[in-house]
Amino acid sequence: MRAFSIPVIVTCLNLFFVLSCTQKTSQEESGKNWYKGNLHTHSYWSDGDEFPEVIMKWYKDQGYQFVALSDHNVFQEGEKWKAIRADSLYRNAFQNYLSEYGEDWVEYVQEEEELKVKLKTFEEYGPLYEEKEKFIMIPAQEITADFEGKPLHLNLTNLERLITPMEGGSVVEVLQNNINAVLEQRKASGKPMMVHINHPNFIWAITLEDMIRLKGERFFEVYNGHPAVHNLGDSTRIGYEAMWDFINIAYLEKGQPLIFGLATDDSHNYHKQGAKFSNAGRGWVVVEADSLAPDTMVEALERGDFYSTTGVELEKLSYSNNVLEVAALPKEGVNYTLEFIGCKEGEKDTQVLKTVEGNAGSFEVSADLLFVRCKITSSEPQHNPVENMKNQLAWTQPVRPE
Repeated sequence: MRAFSIPVIVTCLNLFFVLSCTQKTSQEESGKNWYKGNLHTHSYWSDGDEFPEVIMKWYKDQGYQFVALSDHNVFQEGEKWKAIRADSLYRNAFQNYLSEYGEDWVEYVQEEEELKVKLKTFEEYGPLYEEKEKFIMIPAQEITADFEGKPLHLNLTNLERLITPMEGGSVVEVLQNNINAVLEQRKASGKPMMVHINHPNFIWAITLEDMIRLKGERFFEVYNGHPAVHNLGDSTRIGYEAMWDFINIAYLEKGQPLIFGLATDDSHNYHKQGAKFSNAGRGWVVVEADSLAPDTMVEALERGDFYSTTGVELEKLSYSNNVLEVAALPKEGVNYTLEFIGCKEGEKDTQVLKTVEGNAGSFEVSADLLFVRCKITSSEPQHNPVENMKNQLAWTQPVRPE
């Protein structure tokens, strides 16, 4: 990973992650930029409760640069009609949709109490919001499989074509067969694409032992904004952050690459807000890349050139000459705690190697360490949190001694 410095937001420019024009940044020198995005989102095409173009407008208006609309086992193509619930909340939302986009755009049929709307395809709604170096949509699918009633979900990002969920004789076999299907599609197409494991603790479907046995998996969700996925585990089962470390210890023992941790929304509910609903804006990634395009986003994610967050913004993140440097964007009245977490050679668990009370800190990654990552905790509360995760957090990706 190269050294880089994350620029500060300048509101007057109405751009995200742009530094004052009087200050030279390493992005300007290297040609790299930072892009905010969500890799797990749902719409009326599966079990979300809003039209895709409305969802994309919300994300773009909120300063996101990319979104992967990952509906369950479907891509937004072909003809699909959606019956709109009779509930006034959803009928009023439809009227707003109709007013915003107009009769020439919205195709619908209403007979007495029944209202059906023809959903727009990716090719139709994409041009409304895609804008060079400002906003893109990445084709995606949530591969939705199961084994003996356990939901086994994986996201395919930057897909070439839909994947029919693969079956198998165990949780691991089902997951591995679907991972392999993505890797095979990638090889055949020559197109960068990635697969990640979604919310392992959802209905306690995927255990740590299952995750450790997988091959070719490079990502999983260290944070998911759905209220039913048990980010923190429970009294007998570990949460995602601990799972992440144990997986990486096991992977390195087997000679496999490190697995990276994503923060995602997994948004479904766009009209009702609160801890009981799966809302947008809870978790995202910030990616360093030389341009805003689906292929470059995937390639940068695979290099680990990103951090995951539920609200904390970083102004500096670098790893050079075995020194990991992290700085959160200072905010008046907001305090930060930086924890550098790692595992020593020969040990089976991670520990907090250094704690910094303040917005900035560094850590030298010595040769006797397997890996080190940084967790940043803010005193600022997360907007609309789930579980007991009240404070804003960020996670850097693990790095190894060079």
